[in-house]
Amino acid sequence: MQKKTWIVLVALFLFLGASVILTTAIGTSGLSLLDLGPAGIMQILFDVRLPRVLAALLVGAGLAAAGTAMQGLFKNSMADPYIIGTSSGGALGAALSIVFLMGWGLPIFAFIGATASTVVVYLISRRDGRVAVETLLLSGIAVSLFLSSLLSFVMYISGKSLHQIMFWLMGGLWNVWWDDVRVALLILVGCFMLFFFARDLNVISLGEEDALHLGVDVEKLKLALLLLSSFITGIAVSVAGAIGFIGLITPHVMRIVVGPDHRILLPSAMMAGAVILMWADTLARTMPNEIPVGIVTAFFGAPFFIYLLRSRTRT
Repeated sequence: MQKKTWIVLVALFLFLGASVILTTAIGTSGLSLLDLGPAGIMQILFDVRLPRVLAALLVGAGLAAAGTAMQGLFKNSMADPYIIGTSSGGALGAALSIVFLMGWGLPIFAFIGATASTVVVYLISRRDGRVAVETLLLSGIAVSLFLSSLLSFVMYISGKSLHQIMFWLMGGLWNVWWDDVRVALLILVGCFMLFFFARDLNVISLGEEDALHLGVDVEKLKLALLLLSSFITGIAVSVAGAIGFIGLITPHVMRIVVGPDHRILLPSAMMAGAVILMWADTLARTMPNEIPVGIVTAFFGAPFFIYLLRSRTRT
């Protein structure tokens, strides 16, 4: 491993640790810890802010890891789990829970929706035991549009629940408690399993035929990456709603910094994604009126991504 890569990894790790401390210390606008007693300070820090910060860390890391895997699988830096319908499936599951069950089991329904949509896309794309990447991508777009139409219908008939659905669809961590953090820890399990496929991701980036000649079972690899990515995204969506651009931009940026080796790219993208979402959520909750963190990530993420695209086009 090159010296520069070590420096980047260590710097990201230190910045991640510092970000956990700083974002936990920074609170809602207008509320100072100096106005509270020791018991109040401990309650604010450990019962309110810390679980929210840790959830942002886990969700950001998970979305970045899933995005890295999808971009490696599709060999396309525009790909992420959302493009194959995972996000739309999770959103539809959450909306059904809000409208018909008063929000009961929302994380479970979101997770089931996200995972089921990925499985459907995979089955549609499978022909004679093989899954072409192009077919998988196009099937994902088609299923995503279909699920979006169902979501629009559910929103149309939702009545008074429309505001709640809209707020959840924009993504946020305001309702996160320690129970949600425990659920989000499953993201680390998925990311750890994903790391075992880092070498295979490097090989498949050379092309499917070359990967077959080098002993990689390409079809099993595709299925494993899809399931792991949808599992991670499903957990993230069930905890924090639909937060865009983290899984799309972070791998793209870190690939420029540390290169395409997924053994390095995966952990560096996870740390960078965690840092980005923690600070984005801190910005969202310190506004005079708190806004969904998905608005912040989209506001900064979309122009930055356009800048990256134009920069790469010129080179």
